[in-house]
Amino acid sequence: MTTTTTFDFAPLYRHAVGFDRFANMAQKLVEQQLASQRMLDANYPRYNITHAGELDYQITLALAGFSLEEIDITVTADELVVTGKKQPVEVTSTLLHQGINQADFSRKFALADHVHVLGAEMAKGLLTINLQRQVPEALQPRKVTIGA
Repeated sequence: MTTTTTFDFAPLYRHAVGFDRFANMAQKLVEQQLASQRMLDANYPRYNITHAGELDYQITLALAGFSLEEIDITVTADELVVTGKKQPVEVTSTLLHQGINQADFSRKFALADHVHVLGAEMAKGLLTINLQRQVPEALQPRKVTIGA
């Protein structure tokens, strides 16, 4: 018998006025964690996240056997979604062992405020997505002079 664990975020909404986005993000993370626990291979495809510079980041996914036409990258205001859908191929030989997983997938990454996707490259079975945090000048810290 399996039980589904849920968390009630209603008290957070009642007591934290103006923090709706934070509560939504926390709820989404809990739901993703519960969904990944139900999946057989929640770690597919494998990926690395690298801090490539002060404001630069890279996400690298291992996508052996996928072509560019089978991969889709979608960006919304606060989420990056990478999906892969294998095209059916005619099998002419008998598979004795399958160690390379080539199942369809959808991997979601939550993006912080002001993080933008600059581009993506595919080389040697690795998909690299370049991101950069671009804080608007109005939100950057500034010096205030003290008048006499």
